[in-house]
Amino acid sequence: MSGINGSCFAETRKHHFQVNGKRMYFNGFNAYWLMCMASDPSTKTKVSDAFQEASKIGMNIVRTWAFSDGGSKPLQTSPGVYNEDMFKGLDFVISEAKRHGLYLILSLVNNWDDFGGKKQYVQWARDHGGQYLNSDDEFFSNAVVKGYYKNHVKSVLTRLNSITGVAYKDDPTIFAWELMNEPRCQSDLSGKTLQEWIVEMAADIKSIDKNHLLEIGLEGFYGESMPDKKQNNPGYEVGTDFISNNNLNNVDFATIHIYPDQWVSGGSPEAQAEFVEKWVKAHIEDCKAVLRKPLLIAEFGKSSWSTGYTVKARDDYFQNIFNMAYESARSDGSCSGTTFWQVMAEGMDNWGDGYQVVLEQNPSTAAVIAQQSQKISSLNSVMEI
Repeated sequence: MSGINGSCFAETRKHHFQVNGKRMYFNGFNAYWLMCMASDPSTKTKVSDAFQEASKIGMNIVRTWAFSDGGSKPLQTSPGVYNEDMFKGLDFVISEAKRHGLYLILSLVNNWDDFGGKKQYVQWARDHGGQYLNSDDEFFSNAVVKGYYKNHVKSVLTRLNSITGVAYKDDPTIFAWELMNEPRCQSDLSGKTLQEWIVEMAADIKSIDKNHLLEIGLEGFYGESMPDKKQNNPGYEVGTDFISNNNLNNVDFATIHIYPDQWVSGGSPEAQAEFVEKWVKAHIEDCKAVLRKPLLIAEFGKSSWSTGYTVKARDDYFQNIFNMAYESARSDGSCSGTTFWQVMAEGMDNWGDGYQVVLEQNPSTAAVIAQQSQKISSLNSVMEI
């Protein structure tokens, strides 16, 4: 597999990624728990184990959290106040990723309540900033909250890694920054509130760090800018607009997530499969023809808690998405990689959410992933810009 090239930052050219002047495709995974495990000496080897197993089967990119706001094991204990042990955990994650030839996508805040999220920021603004806020969606519009978020961005991007001595903003191991995991603003379905936030925060990140790529963290829901495309949504909107949100100079590539078991719940397996195919193909097409940017299928998985689950059903589901990604890549389409949800190391059962794959315990799934890595790697070695 292609390792990380010295000091070459990932770039985009039209609807492709490139590294060191060569086109690059990705096969990887999510592991939100890395910083938490790395911050504790008794569990940090789980990070190394997961990276080693992933690297062994040719994976080359990982998406994880660069946030933990308030609550237990916080990175940010209160606005602008950081837990150094947790930050050292993130330092370790970055240094280990480099050692195993893996790129990292680092997400900067959560839409959801897990690990604090926008709810915690809004609560901080009430507790520390004297703000009277009625809704968690005021995360996107309140000046005090936006100031807290910008401070966090600056703290992470300018962090000097205690292991490598390299500032995060200068480290090519980091593939991209993500504004937020799955931003939604359902109090404003026009999309205006979220669009303004994305414009402001993307510009803020680029003012600190011009080296790294940036993406938003979107699930892919269409909105008002091209209403005819809303027929691809699973029957509802969330205040995002896949086209207008991504159609900004400071946003380098687009992402989608896919959860038919949640979004088309109650639908037959056939209906869910039909949704997945339509969802993926519509976004691949729009990224090439409309946005002219690469697409990453950033989250997908099959939950062992869902009805009718078998390991074979999960393997087939992965295979199906991998095939669509590969066919797009092979034929000059925009899909440039996948990161499934999610890898866990052995002995993390109490962290499970039904979607976890422990590679050592799932040889058939690991084989499907390895085959995709091989196919993607063969494209990396032949595709010249």
